[in-house]
Amino acid sequence: MLNERIENLLQLKSYIIQNSEAWQTVKLNAERMNGWFTQAFIEMSLSHICKHYLDENELIVYASQIETEEEKGRTMTIGITMAGNIPLVGFHDFLTVYLSGHTQRIKLSSKDNVLLTHLIEILYTLDDKNKSLIIVAEMLKNCDAYIATGSNSSALYFEKYFARFPHIIRKNKTSVAVLNGQETSLDLEQLADDVYQYFGLGCRNVSKVFVPQGYDFVPLLKAFNKYDHLKNHNKYRNNYDYHLAIFILNNQYYMSNESLLLSENESNYSSIAVLNYSYYTDTPLIEHQEEIQAIIGVDYIPFGKAQTPTLTDFADGVNTIQFLNSL
Repeated sequence: MLNERIENLLQLKSYIIQNSEAWQTVKLNAERMNGWFTQAFIEMSLSHICKHYLDENELIVYASQIETEEEKGRTMTIGITMAGNIPLVGFHDFLTVYLSGHTQRIKLSSKDNVLLTHLIEILYTLDDKNKSLIIVAEMLKNCDAYIATGSNSSALYFEKYFARFPHIIRKNKTSVAVLNGQETSLDLEQLADDVYQYFGLGCRNVSKVFVPQGYDFVPLLKAFNKYDHLKNHNKYRNNYDYHLAIFILNNQYYMSNESLLLSENESNYSSIAVLNYSYYTDTPLIEHQEEIQAIIGVDYIPFGKAQTPTLTDFADGVNTIQFLNSL
């Protein structure tokens, strides 16, 4: 029953917060498996999940919108292919399908197959029925519908493979920020969160800023010193050094604060340790809107909030509840 599944999720939240030795070990193992999953960023993801996804009141309201397995009168199997760019990035899909009461068959990313596996095992101990509701598998066959997240190239495969079934297929996305030159130092420090958190690997990370002609980048670079410590992370530093060498060899203009490279570039996408920028005169022209997950700025999503979506901030703007209800 739905109330039992909600209670299981609230107990899972308690388990996360209690931070047992076993759970601490799992988090350390996740970092050993994927060097981008630092303990700080794992904790950041978990804090967001507990605050925004597993808040009891918000969870009850969210669940009330879902036509559950009990209401539909039949159990369906939903196949989920998860991404692995940031810790527990697929938790929202997992949560939504679990609340529906339908069986989910999950193919985890090899980059993020430690944390959720353990949390699923905890759910198994809370209620035996969860063993038939949540199945981790290498192959997603015999499902009634599919939710798949991956790159643009993998999306082509998904679209072909899942063509005969109801599906949600998510491609590469990124986020941008619009600055007007009047931002406070606090605004810029919060923008640093949007750029640097999770090493910039998330689709909600800002990879490009639009700035007015004559913009002074010095306050921006100073504010970004907040994340100066990332230059000591080997994988991040290797990316910084590589792209710095490319800029120098190509005699390409760049700006830097020693933890990030600023480069004028029309693309909405930037590499790790690089932030693109473009100038605008009156109104920024944000092209290729289909690539944009979120826009940050005074008239958009507030600075520092890129990585804090709520339960109803659906990825790519595709309502997962409506998708499940329509099956």
